[in-house]
Amino acid sequence: MIGRWHGLVIDCPDPQGLAEFYEKVLGMVRVQDDGGFVVIGDAPDRPGLAFARVEGWQPPKWPDESATMHLDVRVDDLDAAGAQALALGARRLPGGGERFHVYADPAGHPFCLVSW
Repeated sequence: MIGRWHGLVIDCPDPQGLAEFYEKVLGMVRVQDDGGFVVIGDAPDRPGLAFARVEGWQPPKWPDESATMHLDVRVDDLDAAGAQALALGARRLPGGGERFHVYADPAGHPFCLVSW
């Protein structure tokens, strides 16, 4: 082992806003906030999601320019979770299936709600 996973950094135009969106989606709390760099997680000493301000951010054009990675969020009820995500500012993207739906977060990053 070389090291331990510390976190995933997501580039975006508004770290504060995107962190707030994912705090509500994932039930995490803010563990670091430096304005242009915000980290959320379940505890300060555990891996988390970070959001970094990038000027001129351009989201991928789904599905033609799909991101090299995306988050899968496990949910109990796809329809109920989807409605909640939409109310928080997500938008539905084409694609998906019986057990997963594809969305874009407020900055345009694709993510999936998954029910297994």
